Amino acid sequence: MWNRRHTMLLLLVIVLSVIGIWIGRIISGRIIVVDQLTRGLVDQLADTYFYTVFRWITELGSGTFLTPFTVIVAFIVWRSFRDWLPALVFGLGTLGSHGLNVLIKHLVARERPSIFIAANAEGFSFPSGHAMIPMVCYGLLAYFLTKKITSSKSVFIIQFSLALLIFLIGISRYVINVHYLTDVLAGFVFGFLYLIGIIILYEKLQSVRRKSPT
Repeated sequence: MWNRRHTMLLLLVIVLSVIGIWIGRIISGRIIVVDQLTRGLVDQLADTYFYTVFRWITELGSGTFLTPFTVIVAFIVWRSFRDWLPALVFGLGTLGSHGLNVLIKHLVARERPSIFIAANAEGFSFPSGHAMIPMVCYGLLAYFLTKKITSSKSVFIIQFSLALLIFLIGISRYVINVHYLTDVLAGFVFGFLYLIGIIILYEKLQSVRRKSPT
């Protein structure tokens, strides 16, 4: 019988297939229709209030901010859980997402729409690191925070707020014209899949630890 799990699997296959098509067109030097249709909006937003706001938001996904943030939060997680594993998963999970992002970027080797060194916009473009890495970092933060909170309302507020932050950081790269829209969308997808994988791995490790004799 068809169920929710089958629906999610079908959706995942469709999304990954679309991204695969994008990658094929990028490597072959062809234009992606989505990017072609959305370039005009970027030009309209240049030198506007929205551009200025998103220029500041994008810094919340920069290495300059996320590196010390990850170290501090990992320490807080360790102290809060009184356990090294959650802290290690948070720290190495975030670091690993950066490594995976760099690997994919070099494999696809897509040039950026523009270079903006002050906004950490150098090197290759696909997928957006500002979409992918914050998805993992802030996603893991939401996961561990909600494990310490019993109020369903508070859990919703935390999850919604961090999800909105992740979206705004990612889309900021499109607004300030250092990534194509497809770079950002692919970054969200890759980051989300990596995040789910890290959480599954953590829960399996915790299950093994609970079953192990003390």
